[in-house]
Amino acid sequence: MSINQLSALASPLNDQQIDQLKLAAAESSPQQLAWISGYFWGLSQSQSSTTAAVPASNVLAAAKPAGKLTIIYASQTGNAKGVAQALQQQALAQDIAVNLVSAGDYKGKNLSKETHVIIIASTHGEGEAPDDAIELHQFLQSKKAPQLSNLHYSVIGLGDSSYEFFCQTAKDFDRYLAKLGAKPMLDRLDCDVDYEAAAAEWRTQVLAKTKQTLSTGEAEVVQLPVGQKATAVATYTKQNPYTASLLVSQKITGRHSDKDVRHIEIDLEGSGLSYQAGDALGVWFDNDPQLVDAILAKLDLDAATSVDVDGSNLSIRDALISHYEITASNPQFVTKYAEISGSKKLQKLVNDREKLREYAANNQIIDVLTAKKTVLTATQLISLLRRLTPRLYSIASSQQEVGEEVHLTVGVVEFSQGDEQRQGGASSFLAQRLAEGAAVKVFVETNNNFKLPVDDNTPVIMIGPGTGIAPFRAFVQERDNREAQGKNWLFFGDRTFTEDFLYQVEWQKYLKDGVVDQIDVAFSRDQAEKIYVQQRILEQAPQVWQWLQAGSHVYVCGDATHMAKDVHQALLTVIEQQGKKTREQAEQYLNELRKDKRYQRDVY
Repeated sequence: MSINQLSALASPLNDQQIDQLKLAAAESSPQQLAWISGYFWGLSQSQSSTTAAVPASNVLAAAKPAGKLTIIYASQTGNAKGVAQALQQQALAQDIAVNLVSAGDYKGKNLSKETHVIIIASTHGEGEAPDDAIELHQFLQSKKAPQLSNLHYSVIGLGDSSYEFFCQTAKDFDRYLAKLGAKPMLDRLDCDVDYEAAAAEWRTQVLAKTKQTLSTGEAEVVQLPVGQKATAVATYTKQNPYTASLLVSQKITGRHSDKDVRHIEIDLEGSGLSYQAGDALGVWFDNDPQLVDAILAKLDLDAATSVDVDGSNLSIRDALISHYEITASNPQFVTKYAEISGSKKLQKLVNDREKLREYAANNQIIDVLTAKKTVLTATQLISLLRRLTPRLYSIASSQQEVGEEVHLTVGVVEFSQGDEQRQGGASSFLAQRLAEGAAVKVFVETNNNFKLPVDDNTPVIMIGPGTGIAPFRAFVQERDNREAQGKNWLFFGDRTFTEDFLYQVEWQKYLKDGVVDQIDVAFSRDQAEKIYVQQRILEQAPQVWQWLQAGSHVYVCGDATHMAKDVHQALLTVIEQQGKKTREQAEQYLNELRKDKRYQRDVY
């Protein structure tokens, strides 16, 4: 029987209660509906003098208030959420009732009511908490944070050891909870970019510890509807990508531009994949065979040499093409190779963490191998390398506009290293090695921290230099299709107007048609003095402040190292000067915008 049929029958519920059930049902997944139905059934049975028998194959164990598990994820791009969802499924499979919640939807004061909490946290920027975790992160440092002596907890961090503040958010949560008296069930695990295997092992261990420390009293039984499974299967994921095909790879920078930026269109027909403006597309790629051959030649390795990869025997050449990261270097690789090779140059770098990170960021794997010729076996080589991971690209299209396609804006990573050219692995794959019609494995990575406002009347300010323009193309397509009445203001910057104004014709049309109300551009090399988007923001300070006061949402996409910091400082200056606030008050104002999801960033 559906909820819509309840009001037509004699019911113990009043109209208001029925309306509340309808609302809850509309916002719940099938799995959540199953859990809710079982939960209420269990409550009804606990208040009855008799308890009907329930088939063991059709129940979940719901923890009594004395002991339950809550999983909180703090995710910027979706990786932490994915680990949390996998942990939830494992918990359900072991009859552990579990509550999965985003840090942004969790009230810190509720920690005092919890008995078991697992936090899965990524780290954003320079050791910052992801946007959805800012409030919880701050709460745990405040005087309002409760003592948590009854709480059992564990923390797992996801990060990139190439960065100075590796897994800092997880370290913070671990430290704050311990300081408040909570008891760790398992030591914190800090995962690097190739985190899947380590995270899977940790999930198994932490659930075993959770079961040990949960109340040993009998669990309340909640019934699932007949035939309802306790697990939900995602169609296509990072681990199970969809094999799509390339439709278009078109260069959209001018003939004389020193940058190669591509508009990429990928066919999703028949996949069932859906996405929203603000989401990212994960792209699995193969490494350049020529680069693989160059690495093998440098190490005097036979391309046919067999190596073991996940229990399968592959040639070292095939393994390097499809399974290992051979472009981007990292501090761990440099450190390990320095030890094996005995290179004095590399060993000197290892002793200076800042110089080590800088060197690893600006030199690829083959450049590190060039530092000193060393004999390595094929097995030794792959033991030094990270596993290949997909690249995430901000989606540059609205599905309402393009249907069963997805568009990307890809800047090809290219730079010179002495007399040789270096390229990025994924960007050169999409732009140069993937022919139109060829297969490419993809998946959608939801980004709930970078979404258009629900109210179509809300004004938005979009700041996206270079390829940071990508999600804003999707935003404007979306608002155009929804006939949203809210104003749209774009700040865009690049090197030159004639060569680097990405999607220029489209933006001019949107401006002419009134879909976009204002565009401010900054082309740094079109005049003697370089001009960037943050300067345009300051020039328009009175109007920017008016939009903020009118409820505008602000979005920033692009380079995290310089642009995002400079834009952040410009916004603080606008708020400070136009709002007549102190610097501290301006920072608090901007933090409130972040908490309210009115200031969102997709930076990399």
